[in-house]
Amino acid sequence: MSNIENNKKDIELVHRLNDSVKNIKTEISKVIIGQEDIIDQLLISLLAKGHCLLIGVPGLAKTLLIKTLAQVLDLKFSRIQFTPDLMPSDITGTELVEEDPVTKKRNFRFIPGPIFANVILADEINRTPPKTQAALLEAMQEHKVTTAGVTSTLEEPFFVLATQNPIEQEGTYPLPEAQLDRFMFNLWLDYPTIKEEKKIVETTTSEYEPKLSSVITAKEIIQFQNLVRKVPVAENVIEFAVNIVNQTRPGNGESQKFIKDWISWGAGPRASQYLILAAKTRAITNGRYTPNIDDVKFAMLPVLRHRIITNFSAEAEGVSSVDVIEKLKT
Repeated sequence: MSNIENNKKDIELVHRLNDSVKNIKTEISKVIIGQEDIIDQLLISLLAKGHCLLIGVPGLAKTLLIKTLAQVLDLKFSRIQFTPDLMPSDITGTELVEEDPVTKKRNFRFIPGPIFANVILADEINRTPPKTQAALLEAMQEHKVTTAGVTSTLEEPFFVLATQNPIEQEGTYPLPEAQLDRFMFNLWLDYPTIKEEKKIVETTTSEYEPKLSSVITAKEIIQFQNLVRKVPVAENVIEFAVNIVNQTRPGNGESQKFIKDWISWGAGPRASQYLILAAKTRAITNGRYTPNIDDVKFAMLPVLRHRIITNFSAEAEGVSSVDVIEKLKT
């Protein structure tokens, strides 16, 4: 593995990345008040080639945040409103029969769906049946779409951000574990503070119209994504990440008692991969050339929250996956 500290071009790219991240945050702050941690985690997920699941009550600007991010990054944005009657072809695209006005010959023409964009907002993804939810699976994992036996490669970078409303669960379709595992991060948006909410009200009820500037291009994002993969990781950091994930599995003889008491299923190997990728990205965006154990701990909550399945005993005791993760950190 190449050492970034000894490569002049990579060092320059690291400085460009740090400057770009600062500029992105500055532009987003013109529209979004607060949510700094969420913005940091969104950028980490994007640079690590991951996808995010955002959960929050209505009115927390989930859609606005994602749309603003796409605009600042100068990427093609597409919003899909998931509803019970949404079909897979409404996402991937469909074939239409066209007739040549001269020869009268009929041909099929593929009309690309909204999945053919760089930033995809899957709004309220749990309000559509699993058949339609699954239409995202191949795209999220393989960055490809297959329709009518023809496979099309999606344009890079490709970033899916799905939202869920934690209330009003009637008539919803919880995401299967296989679909949840496709998301690198599970992020929960909190209410703003009184100070932040006051500023939100002041800006949104006045004539203020923010003018956003595009900070980086798709080509630069791909360069930064490739840079993240070059970041070297010490063996003890990888061991820490793997051991943490291994500890979440109740079938593991070395797991602690609270894991065996509260957990039905632990996290799979993809969690270990995402912990390291998130640690790499956090380190490099902070100007460090290799991650440490604190970077892994930072990623534990968003990476493991949706990968740890608690059992009835945990539910009876009011214990959530978040509580389990906090105990694992200590």
